[in-house]
Amino acid sequence: MSEDTAESKDPPEPFPWRRWLAAAFPVVVFGIVAVVLHHVLGAYPLREVVAALRAIPGSAVAAACGLTAGSYFMLTLYDWIAVKYVQKPVSYARTALTSFIAYAFGHNLSLASFTGAAVRYRLYSSQGFTTVDVATVVSVCALSTAIGVSVLAGGALLLAAPGSGALHLGHLWSKLVGALLVGWVLAYVIWAARARRPASIGSWALRPPGATLALSQVLVAAVDLTCSAGVLYVLLPPSSAISFPTFAGLYAVAIVAGIVSQLPGGIGVIEAFVAVALPDVPAPQKLGALILYRAIYYFGPLLIATLAFVGHELYRQRPQLRRAGGFADSVIAPVLRPVAPQLIGVLVFLAGAVLLVSGATPALDARLGKLIDVVPLPLLEVSHLAGSVIGVGLLILARGLFRRLAAAYHVTFWLLVAGIVASLLKGLDFEEAAYLGLVLLVMWLGRSAFHRPSSIMSQRFTPGWLASVAIIVALSVWIGILAQHHLPYSAELWWTVAAKGDAPRMLRASLAVVVSLAAFVAINLMKPAPAQPHDPAALDLERARLAIRRSSSSLANAALAGDKRLLFPPSGDAFVMYQVSGRSWVALGDPVAPPDREEELVWAFRELVDLRGGRTVFYQVSGRSLPLYIDLGLTLIKLGEEARVPLADFHLEGSARADLRQSRKRAQRDGASFQVIPAAGVPALLPRLRGISDAWLEDKATAEKGFSLGAFSERYIAEFPVAVVRSEGEIVAFANLWGTESLEELSIDLMRFSPDAPRGAMDYLFIELMLWGRAQGYRWFNLGMAPLAGLENRALAPLWHRLGSFLFRHGESFYNFEGLRRYKSKFDPVWEPRYMASPGGLHLPRVLLDVSTLISGGFKELIAK
Repeated sequence: MSEDTAESKDPPEPFPWRRWLAAAFPVVVFGIVAVVLHHVLGAYPLREVVAALRAIPGSAVAAACGLTAGSYFMLTLYDWIAVKYVQKPVSYARTALTSFIAYAFGHNLSLASFTGAAVRYRLYSSQGFTTVDVATVVSVCALSTAIGVSVLAGGALLLAAPGSGALHLGHLWSKLVGALLVGWVLAYVIWAARARRPASIGSWALRPPGATLALSQVLVAAVDLTCSAGVLYVLLPPSSAISFPTFAGLYAVAIVAGIVSQLPGGIGVIEAFVAVALPDVPAPQKLGALILYRAIYYFGPLLIATLAFVGHELYRQRPQLRRAGGFADSVIAPVLRPVAPQLIGVLVFLAGAVLLVSGATPALDARLGKLIDVVPLPLLEVSHLAGSVIGVGLLILARGLFRRLAAAYHVTFWLLVAGIVASLLKGLDFEEAAYLGLVLLVMWLGRSAFHRPSSIMSQRFTPGWLASVAIIVALSVWIGILAQHHLPYSAELWWTVAAKGDAPRMLRASLAVVVSLAAFVAINLMKPAPAQPHDPAALDLERARLAIRRSSSSLANAALAGDKRLLFPPSGDAFVMYQVSGRSWVALGDPVAPPDREEELVWAFRELVDLRGGRTVFYQVSGRSLPLYIDLGLTLIKLGEEARVPLADFHLEGSARADLRQSRKRAQRDGASFQVIPAAGVPALLPRLRGISDAWLEDKATAEKGFSLGAFSERYIAEFPVAVVRSEGEIVAFANLWGTESLEELSIDLMRFSPDAPRGAMDYLFIELMLWGRAQGYRWFNLGMAPLAGLENRALAPLWHRLGSFLFRHGESFYNFEGLRRYKSKFDPVWEPRYMASPGGLHLPRVLLDVSTLISGGFKELIAK
């Protein structure tokens, strides 16, 4: 993507250390967890843990699987209750599928594209759910989880026998805390049954769900947490000597600690908490139960959810599948393409983790004995070392796959091939090679999704991603140390080469992994800062005209105002127009590009903003590309609705258009006439147009705006045809026209009137413009956006929606929002929602302030130049 080296006055990122501090928090937590687990389990060799794992009876494993199924069934009821709350007519089967996939991914992953909210948006949006509906469902599900944890922990504390030390609270404190936890749940049920007004919770308002839904929440959540606690409880040895109520309370607290840690699935945190809280259970049996619990409750459902997700996409594409020819390219590839970057990125990241853990643990003796007879020892050593280095490479490349980089795809493909070979040569790890082969197959089927030409090293890796890689590397090193701790350390181990030399191979592999990762981080951090983007020059505007002529959106013409920066791909035939305000990098509209090129530009803009430590914002985007912005990890808020008039159906006949017909005749009787001046004829009229514009600004007691609204400048106005209204031969009103070469859409930017314009000149100008546009063959006339129109005013709607809806209805002192929509409605337009995609949470108020600064004319000096 092209950038200039001109100096910029963009403010530096304030407190950049905050991003690194936030990323370091889970790393520090994981380090503490590793130290605790090592202290508890470090005295036991790995073979004892494996023996304890194999000693768990099949009946206990079957019971754990059944309880897992029961827990996930209850989780589907979380969503069913939430869907009932938002009053959407969705079947239980659809709700259950969405809930299962969302929870399976959400439990295991902390990636923005696969959180519960993102998955729910993908699956519920096809059922007519709005972003507010999905946010409401997520909030109600989170509330249900809080209820379940409170009931489980509170009940355990109230039922704890005097002198019980498992919960590490005195008897009186146990009763007090338990009563508080259960008490707030009872208070919630009473409020839900009897209240008539919403309760405010931060920026949300909770509408009373009624007694039935509230009691359902309590019952379902309590059963869910009881089942999930039971999964681990039945895997513990009978000698654990802890009652289930007490264990359930411990488990509830461990779940909360896992959530607070921000680690995916609370990995390590739950294990450490349970290990410390159950000192009487032998450590090998404790660790074996925890490993099997993680596999049954977390990894098993994740695998099933992945298959269900792909099956769901296949089902959605069934009309295309019936018409498809070749199975792989015509059937599977189109289905995988929308989700391939996220799905394959996750699979590759897990493949890297598998290789690292495999390299840190001893090979199976029986397989190694067969292998050493046919494979030379030096080749075995090199394969072991290569497998670990390939693992860290896959962790790094997974980010490039998320960003659809073609180079990342090709390098990952051959690394997976090499990983399969290394897995077989270092220990006949057939299971490991099979998983890598599966990932390789999925990658090949989804290969068409990786088309972006950017270099892998051209992107800086965010602190969060580096923290995730560091945690996996640290986990593998710790597992290796734990597996070999029974051997005394000596310097000779580094140089020992032997068939049974698992410890030396682990040490060399760990060193190679750490050095490889450190070298990559150093190279990434020492790269020179990218050139500062610059304000548009004449050459940029000339390049932009090529893309504007090909665009089907009239908004593309806003680039010619000269107050926005432009980001071009290497081909130069598309762009993103944006400007910087504070730390917010605000792109106006969707990329000006063909639909198949939008994704490339959106990611390029996101990467540019990440390099600068800013906030990525897309302002006034259509609903067509919302899944793309969701993939970027952005939050969507509705700005209002845009009015587009279908010109083929526009006319002045009939009673429905009587008011428009009368307005036109009245203006004509007053001596008004209409004319469209070609761009070539506009320069001669500029002095008169300037006078009208200045008089209009003075009369309205306002100043020029910017960014999404044009401002008067001779160069800008001369770019376009201008529609004028004359009265007695003198121009009294004008509007510059935004058109598209494809005749898809016609719109206006500036509309200015002189004080002596005839009454009804605005109506007359719009009517004549629509009639003229229809005669020229345009399909749509864009009347622009009605801000805050169509925002939800329901009780659980976000604060922005409720505030916007209030301003829309009662904000006449600030701006006639409702009157503007009512005025545009008389032309019978089609109303289409427009959104802003930006970081959510605490960032949103600052983003809104930065955007308003841009629109209010923060860059008028650029227009003046």
